[in-house]
Amino acid sequence: MAVCDIVNSSAEKVGEVELNEALFNVEVKTSVLHEVVCMQRANRRAGTASTKTRGEVRGGGAKPWRQKGTGRARAGSRNSPIWRGGGVTFGPKPKDYSYQLPKKVRRLALRMALSARNAEGNMIVVDSLAMPEIKTKNFVQIMQNFQFDDCLIVTAGENPVVAKSAKNAVGYKVLPVAGLNVYDILKHSKLMLVQESIAQLEERLMV
Repeated sequence: MAVCDIVNSSAEKVGEVELNEALFNVEVKTSVLHEVVCMQRANRRAGTASTKTRGEVRGGGAKPWRQKGTGRARAGSRNSPIWRGGGVTFGPKPKDYSYQLPKKVRRLALRMALSARNAEGNMIVVDSLAMPEIKTKNFVQIMQNFQFDDCLIVTAGENPVVAKSAKNAVGYKVLPVAGLNVYDILKHSKLMLVQESIAQLEERLMV
């Protein structure tokens, strides 16, 4: 197994941890990552865009002018798509864009994303990330100890103090192991794992 340093919140080495190669040393295939990211982005689409057809636009019951004799083109309704204020031809309607990939593919992509960050040297393990109070300034100071300005922090469970402290800090995001996903790992250039989260990652992804 590969060995990774464990550091504290001051970026000082305090120990080492063995990483499961089946989780942090997987061959990375960009095609698999691409498929999963596309699925995630599609599932996040609201799909609420909507326009009215000529049958849904209000009014238009009366013929604008008589059929012949005016010198103008024939018109039967003010709701025609070629009129200003008329309906929309082939416009968007509410739609569900979500779809699912096999669970094995999603787990494989997550292992690949973790392996990619580990291979790049952009992943670190901290012994703990406890904060006495919700304060963005203190959180940013911890990140500056590592010289990180863009980082995804993975905690073992919900950590509202750290999550709320990071909420107003640009470039950072805090997620529990249960919410970890491929898109957020690839979106942030750095990955920080709290030591307790590694065992939970193995339970989640090595089934």
